[in-house]
Amino acid sequence: MAIFKSGNPTLTEKIFDRSATIEADVQGVMSVRGTINKFGFLLLMVMAGAVYNWHLYEVLKKDTMMVLMFVGIFGGLITGFAISFKPNWAGYLAPLYGLMQGLFIGGISAILNAAFAKSNPGLIMQAVGLTFGVAIAMFLLYNFRVIRATERFKSVVFSATLGIGIFYLLTMLLRLFGVNVSFAYDSSLLSIGISLFIVAIAALNLIMDFDMIEQGAERGAPKFMEWYGAFGLLVTIVWLYIEILKLLSKLSNRN
Repeated sequence: MAIFKSGNPTLTEKIFDRSATIEADVQGVMSVRGTINKFGFLLLMVMAGAVYNWHLYEVLKKDTMMVLMFVGIFGGLITGFAISFKPNWAGYLAPLYGLMQGLFIGGISAILNAAFAKSNPGLIMQAVGLTFGVAIAMFLLYNFRVIRATERFKSVVFSATLGIGIFYLLTMLLRLFGVNVSFAYDSSLLSIGISLFIVAIAALNLIMDFDMIEQGAERGAPKFMEWYGAFGLLVTIVWLYIEILKLLSKLSNRN
């Protein structure tokens, strides 16, 4: 069904359709409440990983912190791909994914916190606050149907998300070949405008995720899809946090 089009590549119609035909009778069915509870647990895993890696930075074990940060980056990618291809593994791998993302977030946050200690000492708390603020705002807008996940909405957000993915890939490839793409990372007005656009699309992806989770529950997806839905939501939240952090860093560099 077209209603299952999502900007989040981890939450797709194919996954829910395939999952709805297996194991539901044995496990029970997915619920929105169960998904939110599991998402809360994944957030705790993220916080645990982030606090631990930040602590390593604070006690001057920066080499260990950097190693764990890269473990978080690549471990998170591998775990995320594994969950995407095997949703029934989500109950086992999603907590590990949360921990990996926590190691990454804790490392990058500690580095930026030190870098902007004088110009913007509250940078990290601002990013955390804005991330949760945007997430709550998007949930309320979805819950009260102020923003509806219509077919046009889904198509626009999906296309924009795909475009951002291509933009990320092109900038990485160009940098590998020594081509200057500073507008993607500096503090120019163009770069800030790009970051604002990406933050907006990441936020709108939350609407898509909420709709996907609700539709999965209504369609009677098996119980393990609660873990999968929570994982997909966490993917968007982490993306939103990183983009807000990048935006605030660019703004701080202009001060």
